[in-house]
Order: sequence, then structure tokens, then C-alpha cells
Amino acid sequence: MDDGRRGSGGRALALIVVAVLGLAGFLGYRGELPGWPLFGGPGTVVSPMTLGPAPPLDRVAVAAAVAPTMVNISTTAQTFGQGAAGSGIVLTAEGQVLTSHHVVKGADTVTVTSVGTGEAYSATVLGYDSAADIALLELAGAVGLTVARLGSSADLRMDDEVLAIGNAGGTGGPPTAIAGKITDLDSTIVALNSADLSRKALSGMLEIAAAVTSGQSGGALADWRGAIVGVITAASGDQDRAVDRQPNGYAVPIDAAMRVVRQIRSGTPTETVHIGPTATLGVLISDAKPSGARIDVAIYGSPAYSAGLTDGEVITSVDGRAVSTARALRAAINVRKPADTVRLGVIGVGGAERTVTVVLGKGAPN
Repeated sequence: MDDGRRGSGGRALALIVVAVLGLAGFLGYRGELPGWPLFGGPGTVVSPMTLGPAPPLDRVAVAAAVAPTMVNISTTAQTFGQGAAGSGIVLTAEGQVLTSHHVVKGADTVTVTSVGTGEAYSATVLGYDSAADIALLELAGAVGLTVARLGSSADLRMDDEVLAIGNAGGTGGPPTAIAGKITDLDSTIVALNSADLSRKALSGMLEIAAAVTSGQSGGALADWRGAIVGVITAASGDQDRAVDRQPNGYAVPIDAAMRVVRQIRSGTPTETVHIGPTATLGVLISDAKPSGARIDVAIYGSPAYSAGLTDGEVITSVDGRAVSTARALRAAINVRKPADTVRLGVIGVGGAERTVTVVLGKGAPN
């Protein structure tokens, strides 16, 4: 099911279009433990422990350690001729790669090139969580890849220096590394995907004072030890125009990203986590009034079109369960697989109700 527009061409990067909304760092509380009386009797107070700053970051050494664990990603979408580029992080020697969902959104083909070896692979999308902007890929025939060292985003503090590493400009080759300090541990942003112009709210983001650029999406945010603490997902606008503002980058904390990875590996889908090939009806939809999902376009040759669904009709249920919005229909199809058969409750343009049986097709990650 295609539920949005796809732009022509462009490299994958989510751009911030609305001001950061999150309250920075719970009113500035960072890294201090309260004086709990853990070891004494009544009335005993233990002095608070304040963690010192992280050691200085050696940019050259960290970049050298992380680069071989990175991949460059390029995608194509045959239907609309869209192309995109991004980055990824190697999680297993056999080719599981962590990246941003928006890098592979809408892609019919995904090609991945190892920075460490220069070898190119065809990639399959194992699963994704569009709400978290995380996807997991598998590279066909990969063996012996250099695996990234994962840290914990829970250990990060304000002003820690980190390195954003990825395929800047989407041009391939060695990744670009940009250092910056963490300026927020819990940002909420609204991001614009430059490839298809869709907008999405993302919460719990790490904010970095660094000029992250197109193509670094899906890349690594590394700490002073060379451990991955985040997945780069967005930048604070067009750096060429934002000359009067401090450029910022945003990353999904690695702890949150790996929760999605574990869910995908478990094989159990949720309302937001899709696993395996993406099923599609082949329709563009919007909210209907007073309820349901209106078919704006039934794409020619799609499963919906072949089943007799037409523009202007409203889908009200899937397999007997009511759908009240376009989002509810997407969620219902999200947990299905290609070749699954679904029964749709439909209200025609003239108001007549009927049930339509549709065999779902294989679509691009949505």
C-alpha cells in the first residue's frame, strides 16, 4: 500500500521543519545520583556522586575504528524513478545492517557497499519501524564483515563529544566524520523526508551540535571509545541557507534502535514494527468522513484495482474489524504479508455496501 507521495530523485535525509519541542535534559539534571542512604542506618546520608566529563575524543582514531564497520546504501524505486542514498552500520559478520527507515522507504531495490572491503551486496529489508525511523537489512552472501562495537546511549551526558560518521552527500567512498557536542538527550522534532515530502514526529532524539548532511542518515554516532551510541537520522535544515543558526544533527539513541532490532529478530510484528516483505493494496488513501479510509487512487494493475476497487470508495473494515481512519487501514495491512487474502468492507461512491476479497501484493517498505 502506497500511502504518500514520492518525489523525483534526491538523497535520503530527514530535515527539521519545526522547532525542537523537547524539554532539554529534565531541567538540566545530568549524571548525578541522589544521596540515598544505601549502606548506613537511619539518618545516614551518602554524599552525591558527580560523574566527571568523558575523556577527549580523538577524531582521527575514532573515525579509523568505526569506518570499516560502515556501509554506503543506494536505493531505487522503479514506479516513480526515485533514487536515494544513505548509510548503515554492520551488526553481524553475516550482513545484518542497521539503518534509518527513511533511507529505504519506498525502495524496490537496495544496494549496499561495504566501506571496509568495497564489496557491493544486494540487500533485503528484514523489517522496520517507521515511527522510530529504524530499519534492519540483510546482505545477500555477506561473510566476515567487520562488526560495529555498540555502546549504550544511557551513558551519554550533556556536552559529551561524539562523532557523526556517514556517507555525506550520498556520493559513496570513505565516510565523512563530523565532531560535535551533545546538546540535548531527549529532543522531539518534526522531520521532513526530502525524498517523498512526508513529515513525521520523532521523539527521544539525541541532538548534536554538528553540521550533519544528506547521505549521513543511517550512519553512526560514536563516542570517544569508538562505540556506537546513536543512528543519525536528521539535520536542522539546509546548511547553505541556515548561515545565522547553529547547525544541529539528530540521532536515534542506540538503545532505542536495538530494541527495534530485537523485535524484528523475534519475528513478531507490532502496530509499528513491520517484519519481512511489505504487503500492499496498491492504493493512495486519506481519512474519510465520517469514518473509514477513502481511496484517492487505486493504482492501475494493483491488487485493489484488480479486485474492482475504484477511486472515491471508502474502506470501512478489514476481515470484519472496523477501520476508522487511513492510519488504521495502514496498521491493519502492516501486519499482513504479500499473498495474504483479506476481506474488505467497502462503501461505494453511491453509498452501496459490499465485501471485496483482495490478494495482497508485494510492495516497497512504506
